[in-house]
Parts: sequence; C-alpha cells; structure tokens
Amino acid sequence: MPDLPIAEYPGAIKVHTEAEIRDNLEKVAFDRIIEALTKPAERPKAAGDVAKREEIIFTGTFEEVNDFFSEKRWTDGLPIVPPTLDKVEEFLKYTDRPPDEEIAILPQANLRATPRNIAANAVMAGCRPEFMPLLIAAAEAIGEPDYQLMNLGSTGCKTPWLLVNGPIVKQLGIEYGLATRSLGPNPALGRALGLIVNNIAGFRPGDTAMGTWGYYLPFVLAEDEDACNEVGWEPYHVQHGFGRGTSTVTARATTYWGDQARPAGPEAEHILRVARVHHERMVPTEISLSFGKQAMVAVLITPPTARALANSGYSKRDVAEHLWEHTRIRVGELNVRLQQGFRTSLHEIVEEGVLPKWFDAGPEETIPVIASADQIDVVVCGDPHKDKLMSLWCNYLRPVTKEIKPSAISD
Repeated sequence: MPDLPIAEYPGAIKVHTEAEIRDNLEKVAFDRIIEALTKPAERPKAAGDVAKREEIIFTGTFEEVNDFFSEKRWTDGLPIVPPTLDKVEEFLKYTDRPPDEEIAILPQANLRATPRNIAANAVMAGCRPEFMPLLIAAAEAIGEPDYQLMNLGSTGCKTPWLLVNGPIVKQLGIEYGLATRSLGPNPALGRALGLIVNNIAGFRPGDTAMGTWGYYLPFVLAEDEDACNEVGWEPYHVQHGFGRGTSTVTARATTYWGDQARPAGPEAEHILRVARVHHERMVPTEISLSFGKQAMVAVLITPPTARALANSGYSKRDVAEHLWEHTRIRVGELNVRLQQGFRTSLHEIVEEGVLPKWFDAGPEETIPVIASADQIDVVVCGDPHKDKLMSLWCNYLRPVTKEIKPSAISD
C-alpha cells in the first residue's frame, strides 16, 4: 500500500532515555499521527510501472536504457543487459510453461512471477537462456510460505542464495570448486535471483529492504557431489528425499559471508573443535533462540576437510548433530544477552512456545545455541586443496528445495 500515510517516531528509540521517548512522543510523533489521520487523502497514483505483457516500455541506446531502468529502480545499481523481446523469447524457449503462467506470488509486493518476467530479469542479469528451468524452480522455492520471503527486508541484511544439486550442475557448468560463487555462470545466476527479488518481490534497498548497511549481491553455490561420493556422504538433495538423478535448487539465506575457519590437521576431534568455535562465533545465540526453528545454518566444508571427517566415521548428519549438541551457552549468560536486546529471559521464549520445554533450564545449565540439529545442513564445496569450513547463519527464513524440471529443448 504505497500511498498509506505513515507517522514516524524520530530517531532510534532503543538508545533514547525515558524522558527523550516521552518528549518525542508528545511533541513530534503525536502530531504526526493526527496529521496522517486527518489530512485529506490524495488520489492513489496510477500503476505506471506495470507494463502490458509484450509492451515495449522504452527505446534507446544502451546507456539510455540503463539510465531509464536505473531511474525506475529496476536494477541493482550496476549496468544491465537490455531485456529486448527477442532476448526474452530465447529464454522462453527453454520452458514448456506458458509465458504468463503464475509460477509463484512473491511477497512483499505480492506480484506474480511468470516465465516472462523471470526471463526478463535473467536477461538483465546476463544469464544464458538454458538456465531458465533453474530460475523458474528458484522462483517457486522463494515463493513457498515456508521460505518466509516476506521477512527478507529486515534491518539485519538477509541475503538470499541458491544451492544447486544434481546432474544439472555439470550439464550447465555450474561451479562448485575453487572460488565457486565467483566463477562460471554462478555470479550471473545470483544476480538474476537478486533482480527477481528486487523487481517481482519488491525488495528495494532503502525503501522496502532496510538493511542497515545495505546488501551484497545474492549468490549461487553448487555441491561437489564427486567429493561427496568419494567419502561416502550423501549430496544435499539426496539427504532431503530426492533421487541422485534429480536436479534441485534450494533457496537459502545468510546474514554473513567470509569468516572462514581453517582446521589444519587430519584428526576429526581437532576439526570439530575448530568447527564448534566458529559455529559459536557465527550464530548470535540470543537472536537464534528467540526465533526457534525459524533459522538456518549451512556449514560449507571443503573436500579435504570432509574426507578427514569421513575417515573418522562421521557422516554429514553426525557433523550437524555434533555441532548442535556440543556448541552450547550457559543459560545465565544467555539471559543477560536477552535483556540487553528485546527479550526478558529464556523462560519467556519457552513459555511462548518458540522452544521446547526442556530448554527452560537453570542459570548454571547449558543449552544448544540453535533450536534443533535439523536446522544445520552440511554442504561440500570450495577449493579441493584447502582445509576450510564456514558457517552461513540466518534467522527469519527457512530453506526450501524444488526440483528443476528441464524442458524438451534443454533435454
């Protein structure tokens, strides 16, 4: 509702004294509320940004097209490939679904994602047409209620990303080794996801996406299934009920990127100790437990590190359960953190039904830093010659996996 009057409290209320809050409410906010309630409403603006299905909305040079799209806030701040009708049609050849079929309704704008507008955003991002089935499945995934896309605009900088599994990874050359998020088609695919979120879901930085310091571009990773097979670990999609010959895309999100742990050495005990320290550092416990099961962690493990763990008899699930069971916080310390934020105690969270009853422990007892081991997923990818791991944590959102259904032409 873009024309809804808003009465805004001035400043950051959490750092104001009680006197400042009272003064701001009485002298500023109350007057703004009265004005918003009593000022004559303006006629709603026409939906000028909504074009007809095959309408040419602009004609000009490359620079003029980019200036136009930038003014409309249809870009991510970088130059785009103009989505001409011919280019969009090339993408539509790679799906059997009608161009204007509803793929998903994407909050918060609640617009329909269709093959046509998915293709337009993919063209803009610089993708190749054969990636169309993957992007359709990605739009389906972020449109699922379980993903909780409507929470993406949080001030905490939630960045969506995709994990790709199955035969499509090698068929389309999606990178899963050294510098996986930065090589091959991966950056363009990540950018396409970001433009879909910007233009169809309607999350625009500084307007409806309120990340305090902004956002980095969404990204795409693929799992190194050869490394998984070598050590006897199931790929992510097989763990979640899909066949090995099925291609899938999983919509995930993260608040962090780049803080890597390096557990040098072949001993599983040492690797897991380093992983626990890293996990504890990357998961803000007071926030994680406040959201219960509405949070997720992806532990990225390089092939050598996975091999060392597997050699000691650990499966992916064993690693997840170990991190959940052995990365803990004292309840008394947690309560202090909660009181400094937006909760009063762990007991309050349990009473609300966010966490199971057994979490309601005494101040000297310890509890896991995340609600369930089911929220921790292990993904094998990255440099095949490095001993590294990294945890990507996010609250508010939950992972959703969809099958990528190839079209006749892509077969």
